[in-house]
Amino acid sequence: MSRPSIVVSVVSHRQGDLVRDLLADMVARCKADIRLVLTLNVPEELPFSINEYAFPIEIIRNERPKGFGANHNQAFRRISSELFCVVNPDIRLNDDPFGALVRCLVETGASLAAPVVVNPQGGIEDSVRRFPTPFRIAGKAIGLGRNSDYAVSSRPFSPDWVAGMFMLFQSAAFQELGGFDERFFLYYEDVDICARLRLSGRDIVACPWVRVIHAARRESHRNLQYLTWHLTSISRFFCSLVFVRLAIQGLLARRGGEDN
Repeated sequence: MSRPSIVVSVVSHRQGDLVRDLLADMVARCKADIRLVLTLNVPEELPFSINEYAFPIEIIRNERPKGFGANHNQAFRRISSELFCVVNPDIRLNDDPFGALVRCLVETGASLAAPVVVNPQGGIEDSVRRFPTPFRIAGKAIGLGRNSDYAVSSRPFSPDWVAGMFMLFQSAAFQELGGFDERFFLYYEDVDICARLRLSGRDIVACPWVRVIHAARRESHRNLQYLTWHLTSISRFFCSLVFVRLAIQGLLARRGGEDN
């Protein structure tokens, strides 16, 4: 049985140097059948040629900036594949994550798989989380509940949602859901799509033996525009029918007891 092809979607905001480093990691370490869609959300000259790489790369140059979800939805529509992977340009790879994530999808029957994300010092990032509620958000705002939501061991586990920095989807599930909700310009589109996956009866799996490195910039902590997008997205999610359905179906209450 041949390995399924994977379309990897990366969006750059004048981050050509980061993209070049990510591509170098993929060339050196990845053996999967990869095709890359690189979206330049703002004008930039890339510090590399796409002809340098063994895997095909398609460039999309936006006439005007799009949001996170709109960019990745656009990439998804360009090339069909069995699997669709959303990757941030500031991700670095020490190993090939794709083969193990594909096996994790197959063995668990999940529709979305994600690695454990670590920072450059090796510390585990909070990339696998429980669904947010106003109370949890308020607690974090005053410094409570800042620890990781899940204890990472050696076994795969099923978090409520995984952060959008690295998400490997079964393409059929992504398409049936209509992709990311483009009303979220930035932030919480990953929460929303994971919530819709869960509400549709599909599973999400985190694979602890697969790890990628993320140099988090935390722009919303320093930039007023990013902070505005963040707060707007939080409000949109809590006012959405998706959040109401989570509450009605008991997904928030069922997992909320595990916080204690």
